[in-house]
Amino acid sequence: MKKGTTLFLKIVIALIGAAVLALGITFTIAVADEDGKMYIPMLIVMYVTAIPFFFALYQSLKLLGHIDKNIAFSELSVKALRNIKYCAIAISVLYVAGMPLLVFVANKDDAPGAVGFGLIFTLASIVVATLAAVLQRLIQHGLDMKSENDLTV
Repeated sequence: MKKGTTLFLKIVIALIGAAVLALGITFTIAVADEDGKMYIPMLIVMYVTAIPFFFALYQSLKLLGHIDKNIAFSELSVKALRNIKYCAIAISVLYVAGMPLLVFVANKDDAPGAVGFGLIFTLASIVVATLAAVLQRLIQHGLDMKSENDLTV
């Protein structure tokens, strides 16, 4: 794969990380200005889910580095995909656990669309986890086939 493609993906990952960080800071400032104490548990859930999110972004950058070094079909790539899968599962579990709080705040503020955002984040995390699991299995299968071919030759 050409390095320009992976460079573009690395830039996109960095921009996604910067955007999420900026949104988190903006939301924190907005909550501090409103003196909304009922939003503090939502902030805690948001920042706790940011930890696996940024770790998954880091693992994605590592995976792209493996692709640049032409070691995409290696145990390192399988490990990076496994970590991405676990991070996505953790994010979806944390958002599902925080959903009752989101429903409570949405009812208090009369904001029916707020629950939709929680569902979107949860479903997006499940899709990422599924994609990472499929890619992990595919690369592991390729590694197994490669080791079999190395033994027969």
